[in-house]
Amino acid sequence: MAQFEQFADPVGTSCPRVDGAVADVGTVIERMRTLRSHWPPGDGVAVFNQVYLTVTEAVGGRIEGGSFPDRDTVSALDVRFAEHYLTAVDTAAAGGRPPACWRPLFQLRRHPGVRPLQFALAGINAHIGHDLAVAVVDTCRTLDCAPADLEEEFDRVGDLLVMLEEQIREELMPGPDLLEVADPLTHLAGSWSLERAREAAWSAARMLWRLRGVPLLAEEFRARTDAGIGLVGRILLTPCR
Repeated sequence: MAQFEQFADPVGTSCPRVDGAVADVGTVIERMRTLRSHWPPGDGVAVFNQVYLTVTEAVGGRIEGGSFPDRDTVSALDVRFAEHYLTAVDTAAAGGRPPACWRPLFQLRRHPGVRPLQFALAGINAHIGHDLAVAVVDTCRTLDCAPADLEEEFDRVGDLLVMLEEQIREELMPGPDLLEVADPLTHLAGSWSLERAREAAWSAARMLWRLRGVPLLAEEFRARTDAGIGLVGRILLTPCR
């Protein structure tokens, strides 16, 4: 019902509040640092949290350094985006059911056969594949604008994410001596593309925005996207040892 209500007001300018609501990028960073201190390093959600924290700290640094021409818009998009992850964490911690895209990561977070890179990719898949599109719509409602007005900021943040993804793969992939025994991991890691996921998220955001006046269709589209991303996440978390 909460997701349905998100699309119920086609002309509203305020973003629906969620359990993980935060005020600014600095608050997002502090919340993720707090979560990091509560989870053991090998926990699958902790692995993604560290990846996301690294990305958010980089974005925050770029915002403060003046790399983004419209820092207020980038900040709003970053915060709305983060709220969906933090809400999923809060929902799971309370014993509820997070969105389908997040369930595989929370269900398999302690599986001994899943490697850190898989946890990281599954979290990125959920967050980019589902949450980013919804966050764009959230931000448009907050700023009273259309997705086209956010495209430049969306692309700038996306370029940074791609760069960081390459770094993440390098840090979490097994060394050359393990590549042969980790061949399934090599296959899984190579089958998912952040660039393609980002492109799909932008298309989904534009579709959700066009459907905002038909909330039942908007929610059906969002729910089907959520389910599809959840299936991809479960595949990414196939045990490799």
